[in-house]
Amino acid sequence: MIHLAKQEDLPAITALASQLWPDAAAEELEEGFSTLLSNPEAAVFLAFSNDHPVGFAQCQLRHDYVEGTDSSPVGYLEGIYVEEAHRRKGFARLLLAACEVWAREQGCTEFASDCELINTESLHFHLRLGFQEANRIICFTKKLSYSCHSDQVTYDAE
Repeated sequence: MIHLAKQEDLPAITALASQLWPDAAAEELEEGFSTLLSNPEAAVFLAFSNDHPVGFAQCQLRHDYVEGTDSSPVGYLEGIYVEEAHRRKGFARLLLAACEVWAREQGCTEFASDCELINTESLHFHLRLGFQEANRIICFTKKLSYSCHSDQVTYDAE
């Protein structure tokens, strides 16, 4: 029902990932997952129903600080997806459990994840499966233009 993905599973993973991330180009997803499948600090699991792939979960080790944790590395759920027709049948729970077992096998004592503030479905999924909310943030970006007045700013570059 759940198995650790291998390179030969790349087409199935790419097809499922393109449903989770529809704005990503299929070639980019394929290239990214191909790299992940050969990375010992990452794992991708596939869920099957009647020999048909219906979901996947991607996890990896994070060595940088992970919000709300106090160990390193931390197992991190990077993405999880189950096709609409197969939701609420336990596939996501099994995929998450496989990721957690993998993280424990890598020496992790903590496991983390995130979701966008507006993704209430993901928020409820995480809470149902035992995650605790660690923090909420709003991220900002700003384009830098050439109209910045560098002649008004001085700093020591040493």
